Amino acid sequence: MIKKIFFVFILFLTVVKIAQATEMESDRYRIQMGNLNSESGTMTSTSNVSLSTTLGELAAGQFTKTGYVVKAGFQYINSIIPFTFTISNTNIRFNELQPSQPATGGANLTVSFGGAYKYTVSTIAETRFQTLDGAKYIPDTLCDAGHTCYKNSANIWTLAETEGFGYNMIGEDIASDFTNNTYFRPFPIRTLGDLPEVIMESNDVTLELVRPYTHQSTIVFKTNITPVQAAGNYQAIINFIATPGY
Repeated sequence: MIKKIFFVFILFLTVVKIAQATEMESDRYRIQMGNLNSESGTMTSTSNVSLSTTLGELAAGQFTKTGYVVKAGFQYINSIIPFTFTISNTNIRFNELQPSQPATGGANLTVSFGGAYKYTVSTIAETRFQTLDGAKYIPDTLCDAGHTCYKNSANIWTLAETEGFGYNMIGEDIASDFTNNTYFRPFPIRTLGDLPEVIMESNDVTLELVRPYTHQSTIVFKTNITPVQAAGNYQAIINFIATPGY
């Protein structure tokens, strides 16, 4: 019996912030720059401390008015660097599945946080891992017997007899329950009323000192079937939501 399985990924959210510099001119000169300072720059130390300064500007700081935010000073230059999120592979295919022969596929998740000082990446599946008409599905993994996993808590899945569909995370800033590459979770599912679960998170990305400021992890999808799984084409649409904090 042949089981053909494939994925379709949908990526939500790329945030880009754009700022414009002030331009001043007369018959004899033109000045184009973000600010007028006697001195500005970034200082670092061996103790992993980074300090940005602006000297000589009379109105450095953040100013707000209904509908507007003005950030004046060199230290705000980071806020105009785009925040981006990319996935290395958005169409993962398991091809033909055989009972008790787990199949895996992976993709790299890369966050370039620009001016953001923290970020989270969450994920949620639109539906179960199911046939095109939704009549049949591969159940969410519960992980191995005696090592039950949940949508927000990974556990061990190594036995070839354990059926299901789930994912593992490896790399930077991943959720702490992904102890190693044998720990998996089932996906939260929007049609079942679930909410997205955080898979990457950092609250101190401003400690990075070398550009580009990027963090990367790998998500590994895994599925396994039993001899009674119905034949057909199966798919899952997985959403990733990247959220910066400023």
